[in-house]
Amino acid sequence: MVRGREYGWAAMLLLTTLGACIPNPDRPDRGYRPPRDRQDTAWRDDRTGPRDDTQPERYEPRRIDERVSALPAPLPAWQARPVTADAATIDTTTYLVHPGDTLRAIADRTGGGSEAIARANQLPAPFVVRAGQRLTIPGGRYHLVRAGQTGIAIARAYAVDWSRIIAANDLTAPYTLRVGMRVLIPGTAGGSSAAERAAAFTLDIDDILTGSEPALAANQRPAQPTASPRRVLAPTQALAEPAQLTSGFAWPVHGKIITRFGPGASGEKFNGVNIAVPLGTPILASADGVVAYAGSGVPTLGGLVIVKHGSSWTTVYANASQLLVRRGQAVKRGQTIALSGDSGAASRPEVHFEMRKGRTPVDPQRQLPGI
Repeated sequence: MVRGREYGWAAMLLLTTLGACIPNPDRPDRGYRPPRDRQDTAWRDDRTGPRDDTQPERYEPRRIDERVSALPAPLPAWQARPVTADAATIDTTTYLVHPGDTLRAIADRTGGGSEAIARANQLPAPFVVRAGQRLTIPGGRYHLVRAGQTGIAIARAYAVDWSRIIAANDLTAPYTLRVGMRVLIPGTAGGSSAAERAAAFTLDIDDILTGSEPALAANQRPAQPTASPRRVLAPTQALAEPAQLTSGFAWPVHGKIITRFGPGASGEKFNGVNIAVPLGTPILASADGVVAYAGSGVPTLGGLVIVKHGSSWTTVYANASQLLVRRGQAVKRGQTIALSGDSGAASRPEVHFEMRKGRTPVDPQRQLPGI
């Protein structure tokens, strides 16, 4: 009798332990995600069959600061290589061009920036100067760019919005900084408003597109993309982006568009579309390209992937729960780059999708067939 009772207790203990290890789909556990048929947007549980879509879906929104799962990667360059605000201030002067002078040599001699001098004197590319020509050297604060520094880090060092630095120096695509160039910092030392100081530390898509690449040395070439996520590109290494678009575009997911491109009812502008999809839906690359950013540095967008495609085209995928690619990775159209989520400021599971030509947002619904 004692032996039988011992076996009975052992069996009950084993059943209790196994029951605790089996995920329960009826529990509101955010860590559990039933498998999904990629050909259908309905959730499917292997044990119970298709989910009953007539039942209300239990959903608990995430906090805006909740972590996003991503492949291990180094800090972005603007954090890995911070900038010291050591700009030199010069007065506005006039320079008489000597035989053999180049714009770069004049910049080095006067302490000004070649881009700012070209803009002040309306010099067209390739910025040829002539002996006897008088050039205005605009005064101001000039920051000397060092190896690995980025536009974002420079803007943060001086508490000036990066877009103002772009305008002051007449920088154009691809916005590549060079080691040794002098960047004119608009405004005066300590003169930034509280709003501008906050803006300098608030990332947006335009900042990443134009100010995230580290400066190139004179004989340095950008790193070529890799097809494998196992190779991690150093954050201070510049990335070569495609020159030409090599494929057409497709929707990254299929679902209901809940926010459309353009002005909203309260006057705000939407630079993309929001597409409602179940949690964990594969997000596919819209076209062949190279990952320029994968992270969660823009709080309202949560898990974020930015892909450059060449011919000035860029696509943006946000609110992801899991990022499956790294910066510097080459991707093909239709390749899974992330899983959908409700990260950032999303009020429900969705994918925020943008298309940009240069710095200009483009309505995806005008570029792609019906979703």
